Formats: sequence, structure tokens, C-alpha cells
Amino acid sequence: HRLTMAELAPWASDARRSRGRRIAEPQLAAEQAWRIDRERIVHCTAFRRLVYKTQVFLNHEGDLFRTRLTHSLEVAQLARSIARSLQLNEDLAEACALAHDMGHPPFGHAGEEALQEALRDHDGFDHNAQTLKLVMQLEQRYAEFNGLNLTWETLEGIAKHNGPVKHPHPTLKQCNEMYNLELGTYPSLEAQVAALADDIAYHNHDIDDGLRAGLFEVEDLLPLPMVGQTFRDIVKKYPLLSRQVLAHEGVREIIGNMVVDLLEETHRNLLNLDPQSVDDIRQHKAPLVSFSAEMQSVHRQLRKFLNERMYRHYRVNRMTSKARRIVLQLFDIFEKEPHCLPTEWFRKLEAAPSEAEQAVIIADYISGMTDRYAMQEHGRLFDLSSHAVQG
Repeated sequence: HRLTMAELAPWASDARRSRGRRIAEPQLAAEQAWRIDRERIVHCTAFRRLVYKTQVFLNHEGDLFRTRLTHSLEVAQLARSIARSLQLNEDLAEACALAHDMGHPPFGHAGEEALQEALRDHDGFDHNAQTLKLVMQLEQRYAEFNGLNLTWETLEGIAKHNGPVKHPHPTLKQCNEMYNLELGTYPSLEAQVAALADDIAYHNHDIDDGLRAGLFEVEDLLPLPMVGQTFRDIVKKYPLLSRQVLAHEGVREIIGNMVVDLLEETHRNLLNLDPQSVDDIRQHKAPLVSFSAEMQSVHRQLRKFLNERMYRHYRVNRMTSKARRIVLQLFDIFEKEPHCLPTEWFRKLEAAPSEAEQAVIIADYISGMTDRYAMQEHGRLFDLSSHAVQG
């Protein structure tokens, strides 16, 4: 049951009061504004590409590891459930959640680090800013405008995924000049929910994927606060569980504990502030959707464990090293030999008035690649014996 407008809390975002789209589309029903945003995101090319973009493990490492797409779907499910419990607008929370990772380049953080290095003389690369650029400029699906022409509130949620932006990346600054998103304020509660749903999802599916990959065992998790006690309680209650079911049961319980903590702390914050509108939320000096201090400590220690035991594991390091080389070598050859770019991208490059803008165009092309396409493109350009399918 999705909440009706009448059931929303006073501090929830109301689609009928949306600030609208940069390019007016009066034929669209106002009360369905964020449902339409959600559907435009799901049907766009950048969203479909996420199925072949790395979360932690490269796509070909195994069929059951998370990709950017499955991660985004998990974040959206959590955001929707949390928003409903807080009497917020589920459509807006879900739209922000589904879009939040679309700007990631191939190979996850390894690809982003490589593009950062490639663009070090041209302001670097920021995946969050790239997401906004995709939905405002790069997606080409509609006759009357570039991008998806999403509402102000969804764009705000994307731009402020990590809260107010004091020093915007030039790409984000450029997008903000197109449509002022008031970068210095906090976003809506729905956007704040999507951001913390992201934290809950990636911490827990990284536990699941790390166990599945054999990078660590359940026993290694036992010293961690809350996480270890959760697994001990499950083993005590179900001593004969298989390792696979134990992992799933543990992750399910940990997610539940984190969601309950978030709801309780957020309810306390809202009770203390008693906001009467979404504008009260934006003008507040701190986020209102939050974990308790104790749960924040749990997240910090879990992140530290995953950094040491998973993200820096030698198997992941090898994948990361290979991925960085692929992205850097692709950028280098396109910069030195731009005629190797596909025709439409080469034309964009020819029309660019400066070296910096040409570099950004190359980064736009590479960041839109899936892992699989990037490897095929690398093979086509560097492996004389490659039989990769031309694209």
C-alpha cells in the first residue's frame, strides 16, 4: 500500500508542490511527478548499463556478485520501505535511490580513480556530478530536450546525495547553473533516506559477497559490534544451519537492525525539531535522517573491517590494478589519437574549443562504458589478435 497524499507527514515532499522541471511539460500530471521521474530513470540507457558495471567484483568474476544495477535496486527497495515508515513520498525516495550511481564509470572505484588521474589537469572526475550531467545533458531520448528533464527535487537528491555541497566539482557547478539546486542546503527527507539506504545496502551486500568469495569467514566478523552478536545469536538458535543460509540470515538481521535504528533516531530528530514543511528540513543545519551514535560506530568499524579484509584483499587489488590500466590506456589513446573514437564522439571532440573540454568529452565516453565494453574496446585497440566484436 503506497501512502496517499493525505497520509503523508507534514514534512514529506508533496508532488503537487514540486518546483517543476527545467523545461515545462504541462501535459504531465503534477501528482505523478516523481513516479514519472522514477520511470524515466529505469528506462534510460545509463540505468541499463549498470547491469555490467562493477560494485566490488568485476562483472565476469561471478554471476551472483552484486553489480551497480543490483545494488541500486537494493537501495531503492530499502529507501521505499523506510520512506513509507516515515510517511514520506516513496516515489521521490525511490527515484533518488535508483539514479544515485548512474554516473559511475566502468570498474567501480578503480575506474573513477583512473579518470581522476587522467583528468588531474582538468579538475578531475566525480561520479556524483557525472550522474547529474547524465540526467540533465548526456541522455538523448526525447525530441524536445537532452537529458531526462527530471523534477527539481529529484535533481536535488542526486546533487546532494552526500549532503550540502560547499565546493562543487565544475561539472556539478555547470549543471547547477542550468537549474539552481541550492547546493548549500540539505535535501529533502526522501533524498536523505536514499543516501542512508545506500550505506545500509552496500555494507551488507559487501558482507554477503565477501563471504561468498571466501575473502573472510563468519568467524572473522564475530569481534565486530552488533554484527558479531547477530551471527552468534543465529548460530545459538539454529546450530545446524549451512554456511550459506547463515550468511543470508545474518545479513537479513543486520539490515533489519540498521533500519530499526535509523527509524528510531530519525523519529527522535523529527520530534525535537517538529518541522512544518520540507523547507524547514532544507534550512536545518544537520541531516534529520540519521543513525544513532552507537550505530554510526558500528558502521565505522564495519567499514574499517571491509577496507582491510575485502577492498584491499590481493585478489581485489589485482582486479583494481588491471581495471585502472584499462581505463588509463583507453584515455591515453583517445587523447593522442582521437580519430579512434566512434564517429559521433569524434565530432563532439572536433567541435570542442579547448583541450580541457576535449578531455572531458573523452571521459564522458569512457565513463559511459560497461566493464565488458571497456575490456572489448581495450582489446580492439591494443590486442592485435583480438577477435572482440566491433561496436
